This record gives sequence, structure tokens and C-alpha cells, in this order.
Amino acid sequence: MAEDARLGTLTTQIPARMDRLPWSRFHWMIVVGLGTVWILDGLEVTIVGSVAARLTEEGAGVGMTAADIGYAAAIYVAGACLGALFFGQLTDRFGRKKLFILTLVVYVVATVATAFAFAPWYFFICRFVTGMGIGGEYAAINSAIDELIPARARGRVDIIINGSYWLGAAAGALSAVVLLNTDLLPIDLGWRLAFGAGGVLGLVIMFVRRHVPESPRWMFIHGHEEEAERLVDGIERRVREETGQELEEPGESITVRQRKAIPFRQIAEVAFKRYPKRAILGFALFVGQAFLYNAVTFDLGTILSGVFDVASGTVPYFFAMFALGNFLGPLLLGRLFDTVGRVPMITGTYFAASALTILLGVLLVTGSLTTWTFMALIGVTFFFASAGASSAYLTVSEIFPMETRALAIAFFYAIGTATGGITGPLLFGRLIETGEGSIVAYGFFLGAAIMALGGLAELFFGVKAEQASLENIAKPLTAHEAEEEAALEPAGAEPAGAEPDVRPERRAALEARRHAEEHRAHAAEHRAVIHEFATRADAGDEDAAERRRVEEVLAQTAEWEAERLTEEAAAHEERIAAEDAGTEGERRSALERATAAEERAGALRQQVESLTAANQRDAETHAALAEAAAERARAREQRAMAAEATARAAELEGVEAEIARGQAETFGEWEKMHAELALAHVARAERDAGRVERHERQADVHRMRAESAADRVEAAQHRSAAASLAAESGTAEQVRREREAAAERRRAARERDERIRERVLRRQRERRAGWRRLLPGPGETFYAPWMLGMGRTTDSDIAMDREVNAIAQALNEHGPTSRQHLAELVGARYWGPGRFRAALREAVHEGLAQPQARNRFAPPPKHTAPESDGSDR
Repeated sequence: MAEDARLGTLTTQIPARMDRLPWSRFHWMIVVGLGTVWILDGLEVTIVGSVAARLTEEGAGVGMTAADIGYAAAIYVAGACLGALFFGQLTDRFGRKKLFILTLVVYVVATVATAFAFAPWYFFICRFVTGMGIGGEYAAINSAIDELIPARARGRVDIIINGSYWLGAAAGALSAVVLLNTDLLPIDLGWRLAFGAGGVLGLVIMFVRRHVPESPRWMFIHGHEEEAERLVDGIERRVREETGQELEEPGESITVRQRKAIPFRQIAEVAFKRYPKRAILGFALFVGQAFLYNAVTFDLGTILSGVFDVASGTVPYFFAMFALGNFLGPLLLGRLFDTVGRVPMITGTYFAASALTILLGVLLVTGSLTTWTFMALIGVTFFFASAGASSAYLTVSEIFPMETRALAIAFFYAIGTATGGITGPLLFGRLIETGEGSIVAYGFFLGAAIMALGGLAELFFGVKAEQASLENIAKPLTAHEAEEEAALEPAGAEPAGAEPDVRPERRAALEARRHAEEHRAHAAEHRAVIHEFATRADAGDEDAAERRRVEEVLAQTAEWEAERLTEEAAAHEERIAAEDAGTEGERRSALERATAAEERAGALRQQVESLTAANQRDAETHAALAEAAAERARAREQRAMAAEATARAAELEGVEAEIARGQAETFGEWEKMHAELALAHVARAERDAGRVERHERQADVHRMRAESAADRVEAAQHRSAAASLAAESGTAEQVRREREAAAERRRAARERDERIRERVLRRQRERRAGWRRLLPGPGETFYAPWMLGMGRTTDSDIAMDREVNAIAQALNEHGPTSRQHLAELVGARYWGPGRFRAALREAVHEGLAQPQARNRFAPPPKHTAPESDGSDR
């Protein structure tokens, strides 16, 4: 394009302006410039059909058999299928015009190369590449024609253009009469000139096609709205000058969200999820027409020669008659597809072709056909079949969204044709080799059955598309996105200067956070009721205490639901970060964190289930599954940090790279440990003690490896720090002070470990006394986001010790305070559900905090909080 594409939300009348145009020379240019692709295809297929018998004769210079002709036909169709898929995706990405020029070049080169064939394998390669060019033409041309022709004439124009295939077929057949005449040309030269003629015609078409514009519909979808407006203005001015009449006012506008390209997988998703019935319809129509058409067209020459003993020199005359019947069908019936309607006409033509094909097969079995009666009957059969086959391309190009049109055509053409178009010629080639008409009849019976299935599909799943705008038949995907974006904007909101992020992940994150706030509001309301019931309970209301407990459960449930939705929002936001990541390492890390957030959301869901379980056994099961999900989340977080450390190692050198690699190894072992603990919790939920013990042993192995790796990283860090300090100061005094500081940290760590051992022993005594299940707070392992990246600090006992110390230090610094204020001082809202309550209980038990009232605490008399172990550094 002449200008850079700018993507945003756009409201335009371009489709309505194109649909209201009267017929003019501009539209004839479209028909001539683009519709000639079917003449080329007809020329290609008919040349092969006409010269098929000649290629199998001795002295032709290729050495092919009747079976090789069938193989060549199948290879040509396979190339067309792959070409349609490959060039179809490029058509939707880079535009219609670029591709219908490129595919024509591919066709011309490959066709000329076919004329120099000297062996079957070379002939097959040339036919494959030629098929790719023709298949790409189908995708680019059908989409362009539908988008440039007015809606009221789209049906008949598309049908007739597709039927123009048979003009090429007739031209190929009649030219073959001269080129295959051995009195005029040698036996190994005439068929080569026939292929060369196709290349010459392609060059003529390329000259005409240069004047065909790009599709304005494609242009405004892909961010070139200004150029599209200029193009449509020019077309309207040209049409007014040619017709001498003013144009009527355009109809409704359409709002779209512009995008660059649609991935192939989304085409399948749109077809099979949003439009499943239309997908079945497209497949059935293409398989039906492809099987019968490719089988008969590619093999008609060999049928006439092998079954009716027609001389190869006269086969082209029969081909010309066959082609005439095929072209008359779309020409005479085409207008009825816009007046009578798509569904009755497509159904009728498919059923008529099926019935006549059955009659043809029966007469072949009984031996009642002569050459002329066979040609008359097959001409009438394909009078209807040709119109039906043309309608398959029309249908698929209409019933799917605009952004996917070229690739949708390619997709169904490739799938349908690969199923029917390849098997048909192969099967008929084998049947014809028998030389028995009764055997060939079985192929016609099969073709009739498949055509009938196509008619049934249209009858049940057909779409009423006559004289309707393409945007009304299938709303563009970008229009759906624009509507969803508008639905999320508050009423009366003014557009911001910066364009909002309306990606599906962003919308999902906003929705999750909105619902989370609603649940927090419910939780606050329940807490308000709890306070009311507490007052009434103090006044002697016996029912108030029980109702208070119910409200406490509801409040906790609402809080956990809010936390779950917040984690889901975080998962969506991490996926957005992955899309925007600058490096592969950042992308992988963001995706791992997204999965971790989803696992945490799952853990909170299981906690809610545990709280509301009908019995103790179910509660224990859900609690174990919650712990398993939490461990999986920790594993994912460790994997994310391992990916980040690996990326850093690739960027660093020397000791710093060694430290980063060591950190990656450490995080990897922590990940394995958490994964094993998750499996242990799942086994505990399933009451499998053996598996619990096995996974816990494996977790211990990975824990020790992680600690070993962490120690090695710490050693490397200390060596690096020592080297840096020595280089900066060069004094022994600083080294001595560092050693003393290290000794002091080790002393503090030993004191911390002693406190932890005492705490663990006390817990074990409590569990043996049967009280553990009634204690508040998390289980033996829990998790807080700020613990990440600290190596061994992920151990739950070390985390508990740090939190207990934080509570004691806050009380010593601020004196007596309320429970709520104390939680704010230590930042308890970042600890997670139940964490502050558990740490406060430990502080009271150890004498580091003294309760003064139900919700008020003070430091113990003449007590100084234990020194920090320095691990926060």
C-alpha cells in the first residue's frame, strides 16, 4: 500500500456504497479481468482430457499409461488444494490484487514448463505447480469478485463466471483438433503446443488484470481506510460518468475493529464453532461437485477411447460438445439463483445431476449406450451439474466473514477437493483400464450418491443469501469485536486520546476484577452483619451466636471468591504481558506466571469447597486438593524464575553468568519439589498413603538438591562480592569486617533455626494432643508471593518465623495497638488468607505479644524483640 496501515475502530459505508452501484463498464472489467481464471482452469483440464489418449500413444515423447493420466489429474488437484491453502492465507494477509497477479505468474511459468515434458515424473511436477497457481487463483479471485460486484447481481455473475470454465474447456478442445492432427504436426509436438497456448493466454489476461483495483473492503479492514475511500470515490465518479445518472444514497454503515491478519487456526474455529452447519454445507457441496467433475472431466477422453473406441483425433470434438452443455447451465440458470433463491436452485441442480448420473450408470451396465447417446446424456447431466458446481464456490465465498473469505474458500476447496477431486480421477482411471462400460458405471453410481448428499446438505443447512449484503449474511469478525468493545465502555464515555486495549484477555481481566470487587462488597456486608450479631449475642440473644457463625462462613467464602477472581484476572494480564514480551524468555516467564495464577485460583476454589463441604471427609479432600493446586502454583512460579535466570545467564558473562545459571538450577529443583508435593497432596486426597510417602520422599530429595544449589549460588555471590570489595579497597580490615558480619549472620541464622525447632516440636506435641485440626491458619506448608526468589526462604517455618518477628517488632515500636492496626503495620494483607492470624497466635504463645482485649495486643513487659536474622537482606 502507499501508506502505512493504522489499526483502530472504524465506522464506514464502503460496503453499502459498493453494493448500490449500477452495472457499468467497471464491472465488466472485473468480470473480464478476474473471471478469466476459470477459462484458464478449463483450458488446463480440457487440454489434459483431450490429449490424454495422445500422451499414452507410442512416440508421444512422454511414455504415459491410462493410469498415469489419472495420477496426473490427482496430482494437479493436490497442487490446487495446497496452492489454495497457501495463497489463500496470503490473500487475506497481503491483499487480493497482489495475489491474483502472483498466482497468474505461477500458472504461466508452470504451464509453459509442461510443454517441455519428457517423462512422467517431470509431467507430474509441472502439473502440481500449475495446480498450485490455479488453486491460489480460486482463493484470490472468488473473494475479490464477491467484494467488488453489487449484491443484487452477485449470484448470477458468480455462477456465470465460474461457468466460464467451460469456455476454456471448449477452446482447449477445439484447439486440440488442430494441434493433435498428425497430418499437420508430429505426434510429439502438437500436445506441447496445446500447453504453450495456455501460457500465452495467461500473459494476455495478466495485461487486463493490471487495471483491476484492490478490494476496498479488504483495504479498510486492514487499516487503509483513507486509500479505500479514495478508491471508492474514483469508482463512483467513473460510474456516474458512464451511466449519466446520480447514485442513490448508500445504506447502513458498519463499525469494525481493524486487524492485520487472521491465523489459519481461527478460520477453522470460526467455521466449526461459530458456523458449524455452514461448515458441513461447504464441505458437502465441494466434495459432491469435485468427485464427479474431476473424475469425468479428466477422464472423458480415456472413457471415449477405452469404452467406446473413439479415435484420439476426434475426442476433442466430443469435448467441445460436452463443454457447451456445461456452459449453458450457468448461463441460462444463473439469474434464477438471484430470483428464485439460493436454496431451491442449489438443491435442485444437485438432485437433478444425481438422478441423471444414476440413469447414465444404469445404461452403461445394460450396454444400451452408443457414443452419441452417451454424449447427449452426459451433456444434459452436466447442464445441471455445472450450475450446481459453480454455486459451491458462490456459497462458500458468501457465508463466512469478510476477513476470512479468501482462506475460507481455500479451506473448503482444499478439503472438499482433496476428498473428492483426487479420489475421483484415481478411481475412474482404474475402472477405465478394464475397458468395460459396466465396470465404469460403478464410478458414476458413486458420484451420483455424493452429489445427492450435497443436495441434502443444501436443503437442510442452506443460507438465504440472494441479493443480500455480504456483511448481513456473515457479520465480519472485526464488527463483532467492535460491538464487544462498545458494550464494555460506560454509557456516555468520551473516547480517550490513547486507544484502549480491547483484546479479549484485557476484557476478561476487567470482568474478573469487577466481579471480585462485587464479592468483596458482599464480604463487607456479611462482616457488618457479624458485628450486629456479636452485639446481640452479648445482650443474651442465643440465636445470634449461631447466625454469626453462618455469616462468618459467608464472609470468608466471599473473600476467597474475590481472591480467586483476582488471580484469574492476574492470569489474563500475564497473558497480555506474554503477547507484548520483547524476548522469548520474557514470554515464557509470563505464560508460566499466568498458569501459576490459574492454579492459585483453583486452590481458592477448593478452599471454598472445603469450607462448604457436607461432611468432614469431603472437607479434607477439598483441603488436600487446595494444597495440591497451591503447590502447583509455586512450581509454576519457580519455573518462571528459572526461565528468567536462564535468559539472564545468556546475556551475562563470567561469574555473573555462573550465578544466573546456578539460580536457574536452584529454581528448577524448587519447582520439582513443589510438583512432588502437589502429587503428594493429590494422593492424600485419594487416601493413598503409599503414594503420599513416595512423593514426599522425592520432594525431600529435590529440597536437598535445591538447598545445595542455593548454597553454591550463595558461595559464588560471596566470592564475587569479596573480589569486588578487595579490588575496590585492597584492605584486610574490610575483609575482616565482612567475615565478622558473615559470622553474625550465621549466629542469627542459628538462633532462628533454634526458634523454628522449638516451634516445630511444640506443633508436633499439639498434633499428638489432637488440637491441630482446630487451629486457625494454613497447613504445614503455605505460600506468599514476596517469598519468591529467596532460595530457601520458601520454607514455611522460616516464613512463619519472619512474620512472628515482624509482629513483635511492630508492637515494640508502636506499643499497644488494635489487631487491625497491627495487621496494617506488618503488611499482613500481602500474606494471604489466614496467615496473619496464625502468626499472631504464635507470637502470643511464645510471649512476644500480650493480648489486652479481644482485638487489642501489646508488647510483653520489659521484652525486646529478637534480632532479625538478616535474611531480608
